[in-house]
Amino acid sequence: MFLFLSKLLPIFVYPLGLACVLIAVSGFLVWKRPRWAIILLGIAFAVLVLGGNGWVSTQLVRSLEWQNIPSSELDSAGAIVVLGGGIKPHVAPRPWVDFGEAGDRIIHGAQLYRQGKAPLLVLSGGRIDWKEGGAPESSDMAAIAELIGVPSSAILQDPTSLNTYQNAVNVRNLLEPLGVRRVLLVTSALHMPRSLLIFQKQGFEAIPAPTDFLSTQGDDIESATLEGLILKLVPDVSNLQQTTNTLKEYIGMLIYRLRGWL
Repeated sequence: MFLFLSKLLPIFVYPLGLACVLIAVSGFLVWKRPRWAIILLGIAFAVLVLGGNGWVSTQLVRSLEWQNIPSSELDSAGAIVVLGGGIKPHVAPRPWVDFGEAGDRIIHGAQLYRQGKAPLLVLSGGRIDWKEGGAPESSDMAAIAELIGVPSSAILQDPTSLNTYQNAVNVRNLLEPLGVRRVLLVTSALHMPRSLLIFQKQGFEAIPAPTDFLSTQGDDIESATLEGLILKLVPDVSNLQQTTNTLKEYIGMLIYRLRGWL
């Protein structure tokens, strides 16, 4: 139930969900409180415009993504831990597993293994039954890693975790008997600040190895042109999605802190 509520309730705080709530309430007030209805519609409009603004979304994304950019070559560790969330299951009519927005997590993790950064590749992630289903994401990531050239003998799996806290606990249970505490943590740059705190809370010496950056220096080049600046000011659904993803992380940090998970 916690998992379901943790995904349902924040929807009404994200820009699109909040705007829908405000519009719905204004519909009830339009006959008896027309002034309040207009105010709520104005707020809903502002939420969508600001949430879809390229400059706003870029600054929000960077507030998290650029916290843990490696300043030098990554150190070696006892294991490379890759968090799930980027691979879509092999469900018809897909010919095989598909890569989502964060699918480069497993690519980056496998690349670090091939560079000799650690002797073990730990893949953490299950599947939620009431969503798309399919095999555990850890097994899908393992298949991709082996395709890239990582031997199966070097892969450990956590196939049951359904959130970042469970990722950290289950990986600790896998690596603690092996005496491994120093790990390279691979996840999306936006997700890294929360993940890092959770793994540190579990006693890991976690080295951030972020990937899947939504904002790069290329955004500054685009903003330096008149055309790019105009396009950034016009609300766009991709900007709205990035704003939502960033708010999701901040809300997740708050909830996890209240639960004592970080």
